[in-house]
Formats: sequence, structure tokens, C-alpha cells
Amino acid sequence: MNIWLLIFLATLATYATRAGGHVVLARMGHVSPRVNALLNAVPAAVLPTLVVPAFVDGGWLEKSVLVLCAALALRFSLLSTVVAGTAIVILARALGA
Repeated sequence: MNIWLLIFLATLATYATRAGGHVVLARMGHVSPRVNALLNAVPAAVLPTLVVPAFVDGGWLEKSVLVLCAALALRFSLLSTVVAGTAIVILARALGA
């Protein structure tokens, strides 16, 4: 039961922050170039917080897939890179790597 409560609360918090950001930006009317640049920098700032712990704490499989995905990201879209990386990890774990 606790896991479902945690999932619900995390969903609620995610929705609240997204909706709150939308409401604030909608009421501003005009977004300054500085705010626009700040919002455009958010994905680049969040990506290392997701990748670095997996690289530092992960085994050889995670590290090699992260390096492979970095190379794939130079050529393919984000979605195809994520799908390929996820599929490789699932397949390798299923095969006992």
C-alpha cells in the first residue's frame, strides 16, 4: 500500500510543478530573453543528474550502454536513443550479462 501512496504523491507533485509553471508563465504575458534562455538550459542541466549516478554506481553493462547512447545521440533523435539504450539493457539483463 505504501508504494501506491508514494506513486500517487509523486504524480501529484509532478503535476503541481508542471501546472504551476504553466500558470506562472501564462500570467507573465511576455517571457524575457533571460527567462527563455534559462528555461532552454533546464534539460541540459537535468541530464547529468540522471546520467552521472548511473555511470558512477552502475556496472560495466550500464557504463557501456551509456557510452553507446552518447555516441548514438550524436546521430539519432533523443527518442530513438532512449529506446535503443533501454532495449539493449533489457536484452543484456535477460541474457544474463
